[in-house]
Amino acid sequence: MRLTRQTNYAIRILMYCEANSGRLSHVPEIAGAYKVSELFLFKILKPLVDNGFIETVRGRHGGIRLGKPATDISLFDIVRVTEENFAMAECFENDAVDCPLVDSCGMNAALREALGAFFEVLARYSIDDLVKARPNIAAILGISQLKSAAA
Repeated sequence: MRLTRQTNYAIRILMYCEANSGRLSHVPEIAGAYKVSELFLFKILKPLVDNGFIETVRGRHGGIRLGKPATDISLFDIVRVTEENFAMAECFENDAVDCPLVDSCGMNAALREALGAFFEVLARYSIDDLVKARPNIAAILGISQLKSAAA
């Protein structure tokens, strides 16, 4: 299984906001840190805002921040709202009628078990875990310089 680029960057946006806690984050800063377009990040923000992971602050000095504690945002939560499809094989699709074994196939059961295990592992890790695993993340993303310049 391969996660989409959208999911990858959704996780990165949340990590950035956590590493920048105590200060509003701005999409141009995040785009610069990850070397992606602002437009791409704005598209990713919608499901994050809609599901309460990100909170927007409007106005001249606005920006974004986490909508809930980083400890309460699991990787599974993010994957669930950013991925459109978890079909590992054709027989996972709702309209799969070509195979006569679809309801009694050992492969289908094994893949469902594997997908369940994948989700269980993702549920054990939070955004907080990812940020704490890299104590120098603020420096790597250039957040340290932004905080110094603002002071």
